[in-house]
Order: sequence, then C-alpha cells, then structure tokens
Amino acid sequence: MLRSLLMLAVLVSAGAYAEPDTTTTRSEISALLRALGTSRCEFFRNGTWYDSAKAEDHLKRKLDYFERKGLLSTSDTFIDDAASHSSVSGKAYQVRCPGQSAQPSADWLKRKLEAMRKRGVDSAQ
Repeated sequence: MLRSLLMLAVLVSAGAYAEPDTTTTRSEISALLRALGTSRCEFFRNGTWYDSAKAEDHLKRKLDYFERKGLLSTSDTFIDDAASHSSVSGKAYQVRCPGQSAQPSADWLKRKLEAMRKRGVDSAQ
C-alpha cells in the first residue's frame, strides 16, 4: 500500500512539472497575432504608431525568436515577456483601436486571449 501511495505521489508531482503544451501555445499565439493583424488597430512601438499588419509581423518575429531560443512556455508569458514591451528600449507597447483610447498592449492581448479561450482558439476574430 505504501509503495502504491509513493508511486502515485511521484506521478502527480511529475505531472506538475510537465513541459508546456507548445502546440496549444503556438496555436493560441498565432490566432492572437492574426486577430491583432486584422483588427484595424494601431500599435505603438518605440515612439511610432504602426498599422496592425506591421504589428503582427513584428510580434511574429519575436515569437520566432522565442521559439528558437526555447523561451516559449505559455501564451500568457509570451504576452508578458515579448508582446508587451520592446526588448531594446524596455518601453511598453500600446494598442489604439478606432474610436478608443490607447491602452497597454498586454491588456488588449490578454483580453483577446481570454475571449479566444472562452470560444476556442479558432474563433479569435
């Protein structure tokens, strides 16, 4: 009995340290960046406003970098570590959508991600 409990404890603790599901993470981030790219919102980076397509391209490059370096863990940490501020200047990114005030990109992206998760990743738009 004790041996069974010990094995169960090992299995449970191993599950807690399992590698993140990069397929789901990549799918969520891709859908999130596609939603930004088609949003008609503007993206503020290092003192300049860019259109949504340029924002998507920029964040895709950051995603590729994070994947190459093995830094991609979850969609939420990608937003916090890469999609919310400049890696060069450290300045926060902003998103400004038609008829709305500018807001931190992290806020916009996290709200969009939460909505996507509620509906399913494929319905990001």
